[in-house]
Amino acid sequence: METCKNYINGEWVLSATGRTRDIICPSNGEIVGITTESSSADAEAAIGAAKEAFYGAGEWRRMGAAERAEYLLKIAAEIKASAADLAKTDTLDNGKPLREAEGDVDDAAACFTYYAGLATKPQGGTYDVGDGFGPMHSYTVHEPVGVCAQITPWNYPLLMSVWKLAPALAAGNCVVFKPSENAPLSTVKLFEIFDKVGLPRGTANLVLGTGPEVGAVMAESRDVDMITFTGSTKTGQTIAKAAAGNLKKVGLELGGKSPNVVFADCDLEGAVEWAMIGIFFNAGQVCSAGSRLIIEESIRDRFVSRLAERANALTIGPGMDNPDMGAIITEAQMEKILGYIESGKEQGATLVCGGERYTEGECAKGFFIRPTIFDNCSSDMKIVREEIFGPVLTVQTFKTEEEAIAMANDTPYGLAGAVCTKDGARALRVVKEIRAGITWVNCCQPTYNEAPWGGYKMSGIGRELGTHGLEEYQEVKQINIALETGPLGWYEN
Repeated sequence: METCKNYINGEWVLSATGRTRDIICPSNGEIVGITTESSSADAEAAIGAAKEAFYGAGEWRRMGAAERAEYLLKIAAEIKASAADLAKTDTLDNGKPLREAEGDVDDAAACFTYYAGLATKPQGGTYDVGDGFGPMHSYTVHEPVGVCAQITPWNYPLLMSVWKLAPALAAGNCVVFKPSENAPLSTVKLFEIFDKVGLPRGTANLVLGTGPEVGAVMAESRDVDMITFTGSTKTGQTIAKAAAGNLKKVGLELGGKSPNVVFADCDLEGAVEWAMIGIFFNAGQVCSAGSRLIIEESIRDRFVSRLAERANALTIGPGMDNPDMGAIITEAQMEKILGYIESGKEQGATLVCGGERYTEGECAKGFFIRPTIFDNCSSDMKIVREEIFGPVLTVQTFKTEEEAIAMANDTPYGLAGAVCTKDGARALRVVKEIRAGITWVNCCQPTYNEAPWGGYKMSGIGRELGTHGLEEYQEVKQINIALETGPLGWYEN
C-alpha cells in the first residue's frame, strides 16, 4: 500500500520525520490507507511555498478571473469523472453509507462549478462622495486575502475540503490545507486532481498530520493571512487565540446542539422522517444535527412511539452495503458517545431505544451504535447541554410557543434550528426568534452551495458557501482618485 504524501510547491513529498499513520476503516477496523505524518517543519515549508506563490510569483492572484474559473471548471469535471472512486474512498475512510458519499461527491463538483461562475461576477462598487476635497472618484475592489490556512474535520472528508478550497481559490488566494488525520484519503485524491489540471506551483499545498503538530503552526504563523477551521468549539477557541499573534482573519464553523421544535399541528409522518434525517444522517456525526427534539406535550407519546418504531427499523452496517446508518469514525469516538449514553441513564432520562454498541454479524469488527432516543430529558442534563456528535436524540416537551422558543435558545450554540408546523405565521414567528445561523421549516438538514452556512454564539465566526463564502476570502480595498490635479488652496503660504 503506497504511502500518501504531502503536496508542497507542486511536488509530492514525504515528511522528513519518516513517520506514517495507518488509516482505519471504521466499518471493519482494517487499514485502508497509509499517510505520511508531517511535522511542524512540513507545515512551515508549505506556508513558505504559498507565501512565495502569492507574494512572489503571484501567478494565481494576477490571473484573470475568467482563467481562474476555467481551472475550477476543469476540477469540477475531474471530480465528476472520478466520482465512483471518490465516493468509495470516503465510504471506506469515513464509514458512511455509499449513497451518502455519492451525494457528497456530486455536491463537491457542483460547488466548484458554482464558484467558477461566481468568480467572474461583478464585485466592488462606486460611491457618490462629497466634494470637500474637490471632485473625486471613489470606488472599491475585492482582493484575495493572501495565504489561507484551512483545516477540515472527518465527517465530510471531501465535501468540507471543497467548501473551503473552492471559494479560496476562486478569490485568488494561495492555500495551505490540512485534512483530518482520521479521514484524509479523498482529500489526497482531490489534490491529485489539482496537480492534474496544472494549478500553478504553490497555489494549493497539502500537509498531512495532526492538529497539535501541523494545525498549531498554521494558526500561529505570521506568514498566514487567514485561517479557517471546521470542528469542535474547544479547538476553534484554541485556534482563535493562536491567530491573534498577527490578527489574521479567522473563519470558524464549530459545534452545535440544534433544536427541532415540533408543534401539535405538524404533519406527523413528515415530521418524524425529518427528525430522523436530522439526527441519524451520517450516524449523527453532523455539526448541524437536530439533536434536541422539542415537542408539544399533547403529541409527545404518539410522536416518540412512531419515531422509535422507525429508528428500530433502520439497517446498520458497513457503508459499502448501503445501510440506513453507517459506522462511527473511530473506536475512541464510539466510546465517547457511549459515555454520553451512560450519562443520560444516570441523570434520569428515559432510554426509549438503542443505547448500545451494535455488534451483529460483520459489524462486530467495526464501530457501530444503535440509533438512540432519550425521553423525559431536562435542560440541565449533560446529553442536552453538550454536543455528542453521534446518533443520540433527546426529547423535551413544551406547552406554549414562548416556552418552546426559550428551550430552543437555551444553549451556548447557535448553528441551526428547525420548526415543524402547518401554521405559516407561527413558523415565521418562531424561526425569527431562534438564535441560529441556519433554520428550516418543515424540514431539517438541507444545505445548498448558493446559501450561506454558519452559526451564532459559540457555533462560530463567519460564513461558508454562497456569495458570503467568497467574501470571507477577500479583502475590500477603497480607492479614491482626485479628478482635478491642481492645488486645493488650503495652505496659502
